[in-house]
Amino acid sequence: MSEVVKLERHDEVGIVTVDSPPVNALSAAVRGGILECIKAAIADPAIKGIVLTCAGRTFIAGADITEFGKPPKPPALNDVLAEIENSPKPVVAAIHGTALGGGLEVALACHFRVAVNEAKLGLPEVKLGLLPGAGGTQRLPRAVGPELAVKMIVGGDPIGAAEALKNGLIEEIVEGPASGGEAFVRKLLAEKRPLRRLRDDDSKLAAAKADRSIFTNAVAAMTKKARGLEAPFAAADAVGYAIDLPFDEGLKKEREGFLKLVSSDQSKAQRYAFFAEREASKIAGVPEGTKSRPVNRVAILGAGTMGGGIAMSFANAGVPVTLIETGEEQLKRGMGIMQKNWEATAARGGIPADAPAKRMALINGVVGIENVGDADLVIEAVFETMAVKKEVFGKLDQYVKPGAVLASNTSYLNIDEIAKSTKRPQDVLGMHFFSPANVMKLCEIVRADKTAPDALVTAVTIARKIAKVPAVVGVCDGFVGNRMLAQRGKQSEKLLFEGALPQQVDAVVTKFGMPMGPFAMGDLAGLDIGWRSRKDRGIKSEIADALCEAGRFGQKTGKGYYKYEAGSRSALPDPEVEKLIDETLLRLGRKKRVVSDEEILERMMYPMINEGAKILEEGIAARPSDIDVVWLYGYGWPIYRGGPMFWADTVGLKHIADRLSFYAKETNDPSLEPAPLLKKLAAEGKTFASLAAASKAA
Repeated sequence: MSEVVKLERHDEVGIVTVDSPPVNALSAAVRGGILECIKAAIADPAIKGIVLTCAGRTFIAGADITEFGKPPKPPALNDVLAEIENSPKPVVAAIHGTALGGGLEVALACHFRVAVNEAKLGLPEVKLGLLPGAGGTQRLPRAVGPELAVKMIVGGDPIGAAEALKNGLIEEIVEGPASGGEAFVRKLLAEKRPLRRLRDDDSKLAAAKADRSIFTNAVAAMTKKARGLEAPFAAADAVGYAIDLPFDEGLKKEREGFLKLVSSDQSKAQRYAFFAEREASKIAGVPEGTKSRPVNRVAILGAGTMGGGIAMSFANAGVPVTLIETGEEQLKRGMGIMQKNWEATAARGGIPADAPAKRMALINGVVGIENVGDADLVIEAVFETMAVKKEVFGKLDQYVKPGAVLASNTSYLNIDEIAKSTKRPQDVLGMHFFSPANVMKLCEIVRADKTAPDALVTAVTIARKIAKVPAVVGVCDGFVGNRMLAQRGKQSEKLLFEGALPQQVDAVVTKFGMPMGPFAMGDLAGLDIGWRSRKDRGIKSEIADALCEAGRFGQKTGKGYYKYEAGSRSALPDPEVEKLIDETLLRLGRKKRVVSDEEILERMMYPMINEGAKILEEGIAARPSDIDVVWLYGYGWPIYRGGPMFWADTVGLKHIADRLSFYAKETNDPSLEPAPLLKKLAAEGKTFASLAAASKAA
């Protein structure tokens, strides 16, 4: 018999147990083992009913995605499911942990399902740019009706056992999976209950067959935010086949849709992003077995926008917070904003009604830095200037307990410099959260020269605990994300001097899939910030300065690069800005030319990729995929393009290097010359991915 699936007989009940750690994924060995054991149980005359369950911490948590893109190994999952579904004896799936993707498809082929109270059931394939490929789009609508099926398949989020029970996805909530499954089978046998094959039961499709708007409205609601993505629409079409076609035809069409998506560039990019996120948690250059320091309480210095958002992230994860301000007024304001944010989320149904009070109870708002004493991790979120940060870290020494990790939430300042102001540089690192910190998933963790390995592991571990995606980076101006963004900013500004308009540049960037263009982003952040910084450094930027001199600071003043109607955040092109740009160019003796969208795209993206190559060369990022993680989760890079370094490989590094050399000459900007690493890879016909493969092999 199989090594990873075993069959035991408890008098008339056969128990088939999958035991393939860590998550019982549907590898060829698991599929083969299930098929073998189900056949053996059917053939055994003493067995009258069958339980399919799993050992370890979870039911089958999905397909083995390392098999994607490789030649298929028998048996195919659909053949295994047909064997289960056609069993003359009742087969009950007994679920604990998560039944996701192929795991839920296995459960749907069983005649009945039971689950423990904490179980989660879902079909998240859409998040990998796929649709369920083993009957999930055909059986789930028959189990729960098309509306919930659309929500689960097109949205990709799982549901809990209580909702599954209410909607007929499971028959019963049980205490233990194997024992509960066995008791349920005995009950079926005693009651002589007929088998229910979902493929034969169209009762829950009747309403949508009669009134198709039930289905189309559900699809419209779930695809609202799917701009640029192929999989959600293909998944919705597949659910539609369940309503319109006989089961076997629907199954055939689902398979065609799956095969088309699995070979698409979008799905390849989304699967890459999935692995890149996992890879980012592995810290290069840290001794194996390095353990995290315990973190039972966090202190956050500063209750402003960033400090408040960070405090919310910890409270959301159940971690107690001491929130520290310099005055009562600022503290009260910060606490009030958090309360309001949570209450608004609760009113929308995003969190339970009692959650705001529970989460606020985890935050102890106090005045005075001396209150950091009981914190295991201190995060400073004060004003972004070196002098202020050094002063704060200098003071922390007196009050913080030994072994506490000291983190600065800086977006570009030198952590080595900050660490010098304390007597314990080994405890100091950067934790750069992105705004709004309670929403954005990225946390850039900055390893300073003297950061201790266990301090670094602590930061990565706690970031994951509060549902952030950590990416470890080195010390340089702007780290990874903002350093690359600065190159885009430089080019967007230059394009205005050559004849492009803000709305043309932004339209190209958003069409590519970014949430905002550089000029709309500038308006949102406030143009006066950059203006003040330029004045401090004695730098001029004629167009941006002229806007600020005219009192155009962006959204907060109702006009910046765009104009904004009262109370609206919609950016409207403003003829006054065009006039101001024309006047500036005239004054500087610059000639306007027609700038193509293609040139804009290349000059927005290629200099960032070039900077990414420099970041890899300098060892600021350990892997190209870490750079991609920063852009996917911190800057809204479209997931279906996999991240800037992944996308560069799909465009071709030789093409990018050639175009950069061309623009360096055309615009008389030597900083656009390809970085040595980019040049080398381009000349050798290699990719950024080849670097990662080489370092893994080493």
